[in-house]
Amino acid sequence: MAKLTNPCPCGSNRNFSDCCARYLERNEPAPTAEALMRSRYTAYTLLREDYLLATWHSSTRPSALGLAEEVPTQWIGLQVKRHEQPDAEHARVEFVARYKINGRAHRLHEVSRFVLENGKWLYVDGKIE
Repeated sequence: MAKLTNPCPCGSNRNFSDCCARYLERNEPAPTAEALMRSRYTAYTLLREDYLLATWHSSTRPSALGLAEEVPTQWIGLQVKRHEQPDAEHARVEFVARYKINGRAHRLHEVSRFVLENGKWLYVDGKIE
């Protein structure tokens, strides 16, 4: 669990308590698709499968992720490249997430799609770039 006074893993340069904790710990809805994407990245760093599944649209959500059973991933950085919201209920966020598995560096470059449903942004899916 991230300490509330630690820098937020999402790369916002704010303390966890002032950033993603409000979504992960206090169940506030993320105000934008970018904020949701950042909080989902933070959830991956904290192995918060419950949050990831709760913020995943029901049409594409898996039944489980099995994060605890996977080879440990060391998340080392997030860069948001672009956030577009073509209308009130749809958005795209392009990002690059850097991580290591067994000491080997990897990067995930994705354009994610989000939808606003019942006042909450939800992750739909992503295209790997």
